Amino acid sequence: MAIGSTIHTFDVQLADMDRGVYEDYSLRAARHPSETDAYMLTRVLAYGLEHTEGIEFGGSVSSTEEPAVIARDLTGAITAWIEVGAPDAERLHHATRLADRVVVYTHRDPAKVMAPWADKRIHRADDVRVYSFDPEFIATAAPLLERRNTVTLTVTEQTLYLTLNGTTLTTAVHEHALD
Repeated sequence: MAIGSTIHTFDVQLADMDRGVYEDYSLRAARHPSETDAYMLTRVLAYGLEHTEGIEFGGSVSSTEEPAVIARDLTGAITAWIEVGAPDAERLHHATRLADRVVVYTHRDPAKVMAPWADKRIHRADDVRVYSFDPEFIATAAPLLERRNTVTLTVTEQTLYLTLNGTTLTTAVHEHALD
């Protein structure tokens, strides 16, 4: 945890009907001073939408060794490399060599996030998935963040219903493949 980080807690009820995942869990997220509310919320959503055995937050925001969220099996092998934001092509190339599943969750325009990857070498590029939300979803939800948060995530038919501290918002979860 970086000096000056602020700890945020999230009590989460997850019902992901698309994947058959139903869990209640608590998260502690260290928010680095350079991390925006939009990035942190996207990181928490990525954790929930990818929730599986062995999932955890990766290194700090500036870490080059780990993604924002990572999942490992019981042997410590990386099973999912989950980036948030706009990683560069070299980072994705590295990730696809380490993990079977590589995904990016972005709070930005996915076309602008993916454009710099065109014509760049990314190992198993066809397997990389990018997920985004409706344009105003994160901008509307991010100001609702507090130091202690109560969250309900319900996913059905690629639609996310988020209740954050008593306010409910809905968005489609858009999936984009690299061309």
